[in-house]
Amino acid sequence: MYWTMLFQVLFQLYIISVVTGLYFHIPETEKKCFIEEIPDETMVVGNYKVEMLDKTSNQYIPTVAGLGMHVDVKDPDGAVVMSRTYASEGRFTFTSHTAGEHVVCLFSNSSAWFGGAMLRVHLDIQIGEHANDYQQIATKDKLTELQLRVRQLIDQVEQITKEQNYQRNREERFRQTSESTNQRVLWWSIAQTLILLVTGFWQMRHLKSFFEAKKLV
Repeated sequence: MYWTMLFQVLFQLYIISVVTGLYFHIPETEKKCFIEEIPDETMVVGNYKVEMLDKTSNQYIPTVAGLGMHVDVKDPDGAVVMSRTYASEGRFTFTSHTAGEHVVCLFSNSSAWFGGAMLRVHLDIQIGEHANDYQQIATKDKLTELQLRVRQLIDQVEQITKEQNYQRNREERFRQTSESTNQRVLWWSIAQTLILLVTGFWQMRHLKSFFEAKKLV
């Protein structure tokens, strides 16, 4: 019983430490983008809520009817993963197929010509196993508490493996870039040395011809 309670507390602390939310302010006609480093074949879930500034009360209130958010997601190659318009509150989901930096952009579907109202957008992006609703999975698959914990641990191990593979690939690309840069620096140094030698040899020949012409030697 003690170990079960301890495991539950540690698991809740782990979930709290990796699931973070934020909010930001943008004018009604502007776009806000975020960069998320995501391994391949990883599900991402974003929950959001949009509020509008009421100039009379100077407080943020629910948006007017018809105002929603458009979500654009592009992978590291610039290909569009998702482009869709949602309501003023809801969630969007996509799965990455290429590891790397994904650009997530949000902007309202407002047709205002000028700045419009100021919006406050609450956003919570969950990646990997943190995007899974385990209570829904347990209800759907009729899992016991122990089976659910095992399922969570398996998903965490799979996510850690994906993260390790992604970091390994990043390290390999960085190493290749470093080696390429060092090689270019080496060849540039050799080229500079050759240029200096050729220039020095030409100057010596020129000075020798000059002195011979002046009959100084």
